[in-house]
Amino acid sequence: MIEVTKDNFEAEVLQAEGLVVVDYWNEKCEPCKALMPHVHALAEQYQDKAKFCSLDTTSNKRLSISQKVLGLPTIAFYRNGEKIDELVKEITIGDVEAKLNELL
Repeated sequence: MIEVTKDNFEAEVLQAEGLVVVDYWNEKCEPCKALMPHVHALAEQYQDKAKFCSLDTTSNKRLSISQKVLGLPTIAFYRNGEKIDELVKEITIGDVEAKLNELL
């Protein structure tokens, strides 16, 4: 799981080839923190098929807004620099894995 910020988001997400999954979260978001260990487990399981990144929206507000992240938790899926799908708010890890398999 790669921690992304405004400084490396373009290189790690927008310039990456293949599927990139970005977990948008912040410290005050309890559903985000509950989902996080499961997302990390998926990152391990699918590490050879997709790149997984994590972005703290508190310290990257402008970047989050530029990516149209309006609610948390948000799991966004990018391919070749373009956001192709996202899951927002009431997300289960089953939803994330199903969407991941659909996009792979």
